[in-house]
Amino acid sequence: MDLKIKNKLFIVCGATGGLGNGVALNLLNEGAKIIAIARDRDKLNNFQNKYPDQIETVIGDIGQSETVKLAVKKVGNRFLDGLLMNAGGPPAKSFMETEMADWDQAYNSILRWKVELSKAIMPKLIEQGYGRIVYIESSSTKQPIPNLVLSNSLRLAVVGFVKTLSQEVAAKGVTLNILAPGFHETDAAKRLFLKRSEVEAISIPEAKTKYTSAIPVGKMGNPNDFGSIAAWLLSPVSEYITGQTISVDGGAIKGVFG
Repeated sequence: MDLKIKNKLFIVCGATGGLGNGVALNLLNEGAKIIAIARDRDKLNNFQNKYPDQIETVIGDIGQSETVKLAVKKVGNRFLDGLLMNAGGPPAKSFMETEMADWDQAYNSILRWKVELSKAIMPKLIEQGYGRIVYIESSSTKQPIPNLVLSNSLRLAVVGFVKTLSQEVAAKGVTLNILAPGFHETDAAKRLFLKRSEVEAISIPEAKTKYTSAIPVGKMGNPNDFGSIAAWLLSPVSEYITGQTISVDGGAIKGVFG
């Protein structure tokens, strides 16, 4: 399928690893141009060197206001077709293990920067009369994951904010959707394997096997496959989809609206 995004410009947060990298690669392979945002200068430079004509970079933590400003400045007066909102999640903890500082940090790392970047970029998209934003959250928005109380809680706030904003801007040619990934072969999943191994006094491989055995398709997800769904949602051909939270979890969510 031609996604009609050749030479189109996208911002990709967390572009050098995990699911963000899977999305970035799919966009690049479709001929798009991206502004790649990540904290690791060396990884960003190496990534850019592989696609020198398609990648621009912003080095920084997207959770910080200064990085948000740098990203908007990098776009400048150019037409921006879409934006992938993506960053690492909070630590794996049960409720009783958390301190108030953990909740404050979870608010900043999960919700606040997405609101800030959305507010900063939305006037441009409305003025253009076109834009696509995809937020990578978690399947915990549909079904809580043990020992992830911070993520389970704050990501639901993102769903409420995105759903509301999608209604406000739908008639202006701007769509917003959420992807809710289950377990994928990424570094982010490793923190859950480690946490479960500690809680149940089992090895990390055994913990991973327990998670995998609970997935109906019988395996962890592939970040590149995940990226193809995000690229479609970031493209013009997804114009009739907005305000949705779409699970990508191998069938793990049991609810009929999963």
